[in-house]
Amino acid sequence: MNTSELDYELPEGLIAQRPCDDRESARMLVLDRADGSLRLDTFRNVAAYLHAGDCMVLNDTRVIQARLYGRKPTGGHVEVFLLRERAPGTWDALVRPSARVKPGTAVRISERVEAVVGPALPGGRRQVTFNRSDVLGVLEEEGEVPLPPYVRREHADEADRARYQTVYARAPGAVAAPTAGLHFTESVFASLDAAGVRRAHLTLHVGYGTFRPIQTDRVEDHELEAEDYEFPAAAADLLNETRAAGGRVVAVGTTSTRVLETQFEDGAFRPGAGRTGRFIYPPYRFEAVDALQTNFHLPRSSLLALVCAFAGVEAIREAYRLAIRERFRFYSYGDVMLIV
Repeated sequence: MNTSELDYELPEGLIAQRPCDDRESARMLVLDRADGSLRLDTFRNVAAYLHAGDCMVLNDTRVIQARLYGRKPTGGHVEVFLLRERAPGTWDALVRPSARVKPGTAVRISERVEAVVGPALPGGRRQVTFNRSDVLGVLEEEGEVPLPPYVRREHADEADRARYQTVYARAPGAVAAPTAGLHFTESVFASLDAAGVRRAHLTLHVGYGTFRPIQTDRVEDHELEAEDYEFPAAAADLLNETRAAGGRVVAVGTTSTRVLETQFEDGAFRPGAGRTGRFIYPPYRFEAVDALQTNFHLPRSSLLALVCAFAGVEAIREAYRLAIRERFRFYSYGDVMLIV
């Protein structure tokens, strides 16, 4: 597939800079793969498009407040964006301005917290070692919500602490939100329960690589950065029961989709944990997922490639054209699409 097939023109004003006032009031575009029809609705009505016996699969990763600010001994400002823990107190990170921070430089985050910046790692990253092992606790006190690069705000605000997080977030470790799940509320869950739609949870810690565009001419030459995941036995059992009873597996987000496709083997879901770099792009035969809920994604992105593989390139192009005409809000804080 040529990467240019994943290009589209998006007016700058349609990139959502803040969430809508109420999670469930996000607009929803419903794409029916059987006949190619498109329907406009609101997310609070999502249960109307699902059936009793279906099961939605939610990624319960929790976004950590991964962005820290400090000073070098010379007084220069340094930003440390934590990406992944290697060992207690030691992380891979993005350091800015990296060229001005030599290996061995101590960065003072607060009176009690200091980080020593180590050598360069692949991908422009640095190793950072803290003087404390409870770094997640440090982030709760000192860190800032890591908003996506296309949200043009110098700093996150207090509202982002809650809104750039799903209401069911549980396991800390992500540096980007599984955005398809941002629209759920307890009211929506109640409507799904009433409709007989069940829920399963898995965990995939979304990495910063989710924002990395495909820069190769051919999509298949792109390498997707692997991310940590856990697929519990309880989720696998529930999904196997769902399929056996004729229900659909509804993946909430591309992250859930990748874990499900990774852990489906010989006609069944298998529990497991590890790292997955599963890169899904057209043509691809889905085995684990029957319907997909997802936000509207960046051009030339691996996320858009997955959605095109699921619904078809032309169907997604038409859906995106309609969303732009109807002035849907795009990307992380934007509106949602349900593909059935």
